[in-house]
Amino acid sequence: MTNLLLRLFVRDHKNTDDPNVRGAYGRLAGIVGIICNLLLCAGKLAVGILSGSVSITADAVNNLSDASSSLVTLIGFKLAERPADDEHPYGHARIEYLTGLAVAALILVIGVELGKSSVEKIIHPETVVFSYVTVAVLVGSILVKLWMALFCNTLGRRIGSAALTATAADSRNDVISTAAVLIGILIGHFFNLQIDGYIGLLVALFIVWSGFGIAKETISPLLGEQADPELVRSISELVLSHDKILGIHDLMVHDYGPGQCFASVHAEMDSRDDPLICHDIIDDIERDALRDLHVHLVIHYDPIVTDDEELNRMRELVEKEIKAISPELAMHDFRMVRGPGHTNLIFDLVLPFSMNDQKAELKRRIDERVQFEGKNYYTVITFDEAAHNRL
Repeated sequence: MTNLLLRLFVRDHKNTDDPNVRGAYGRLAGIVGIICNLLLCAGKLAVGILSGSVSITADAVNNLSDASSSLVTLIGFKLAERPADDEHPYGHARIEYLTGLAVAALILVIGVELGKSSVEKIIHPETVVFSYVTVAVLVGSILVKLWMALFCNTLGRRIGSAALTATAADSRNDVISTAAVLIGILIGHFFNLQIDGYIGLLVALFIVWSGFGIAKETISPLLGEQADPELVRSISELVLSHDKILGIHDLMVHDYGPGQCFASVHAEMDSRDDPLICHDIIDDIERDALRDLHVHLVIHYDPIVTDDEELNRMRELVEKEIKAISPELAMHDFRMVRGPGHTNLIFDLVLPFSMNDQKAELKRRIDERVQFEGKNYYTVITFDEAAHNRL
């Protein structure tokens, strides 16, 4: 069914790197979500009113909120397609994250209101009228929501959309909540236990919990979450695939929304190589990154000395020492400045957050090791955060 809908309503649906195709995926998901949720809401609302079940009515209102969420998703994808302008030079793709946040807010409001209604039903319980029509509507709702969860999850994975993945999770949660309502109805009928209000409250709490989860997932990229490890690996492999690149460090990735990824990295190259040739190589890599990875990559050229025997020996010694202290430590930008009385060993030391309070101790241990060489070596260390130096 998913592939059929894509073939019918999304032109060139396999080309998911195309922003227009991505937008079409989002619009399709939004329209399908609106139609399915409105039908489910109407059916459950009718059954809930006729049976006097607050939990079924609560589930119907939840479907209405889902329809609103799908409408927000539809509008969000449309706005996210807008091109860059003077006020937003990096485009509007982050609107997709704001869309997810708006969906979370709607879910939270609905959950709180349903919780209030359920508490009232617990205080003043009423008998729920059982019918097989009610059971049929709820079972049908479970099947429809299960398909919607698979549908949105498939679309979300194909285009890498956090908003659609969140929508899929919401539909999955609806399967669980509707199943709980169904169980409550069956228990009330066969065992004469009026737990409708309690089931409604559990559904409301589940909705609120789901809303917080979706909010967390959408806020994280807006705050600047850690880059996808797979993307980091792909960028590093691409840069290091060129023979002239001896090493890389200070890789930083900035996410301005799906399809709007910017990154920068320092690339080490032999100082004896022609700078013009190095510049051409860097330009080629940047173009490859945009074409193959859809990343706007900026590379900083770091010339390093490779033919100084003393420098190479001390660099290897320092690297060995810091790895002996902790495998989590890393070093880059090593250089040597010789003076009449002493020699400075200058480098950046990358350390994780957990070792931020150990800077003085780390410098002391490294100093002891280099001074053991019998020459006046002094270290000048710049401590970098590992989160901003992935390599």
